[in-house]
Amino acid sequence: MRILTEHEAKKLLSKYGIPVTKESIAESAVEALAIAAKIGTPVAMKISSPDISHKSDVGGVELNVVVGNVKTTYNKIISRINKVNPDARIEGILVQQMAPPGHETIIGLKKDAQFGHAIMFGLGGIFVEVYKDVSFRVVPIEQNEALDMISEIKGYPILKGIRGRKPADIEAIARVLVAVSGMAQKENIAELDINPLIVGETGAVAVDARAMVEE
Repeated sequence: MRILTEHEAKKLLSKYGIPVTKESIAESAVEALAIAAKIGTPVAMKISSPDISHKSDVGGVELNVVVGNVKTTYNKIISRINKVNPDARIEGILVQQMAPPGHETIIGLKKDAQFGHAIMFGLGGIFVEVYKDVSFRVVPIEQNEALDMISEIKGYPILKGIRGRKPADIEAIARVLVAVSGMAQKENIAELDINPLIVGETGAVAVDARAMVEE
């Protein structure tokens, strides 16, 4: 098994037409500044390491970094990781476009020895383990099955828009679910998490992703 970095996982998502944030890996503070200037600040900056899956748990994430703080933030993240996890292999810092506001959702994929791949959908973000509001299907799935998955969760009224919140693009979520289902049939994926998939009134974008592949 091999764990993909976030950047590698997103390249895989892009291959199947799943929208991802604009981003590049910087190997120096100067390179980080150049990438941020090209993307446009503020940006998110995240440690890129095959040995670190939960980046925020080790202080490897900084959000809304303005252009004047990019170089300092790069050095701060690297220094922090070297102290917390000195043995971690560091590829650099992922400099990433900040996603537009929207509904945070999660899409997961896991391979079972008996049933094959199962796909999961639910409300995402940092509280996903608290909510545990998810639905499952065995792949492959089509658009109508994806729409059924979305409507089954308890938080579906939130996605439809309640108490002044703007509705989520349900069709866009379904398209991503179908794309992940197709990916499962063609790639050697053991596990995949897209969390969060930010869904706006029009469109959805994968902000973070992790994957484990069978070699």
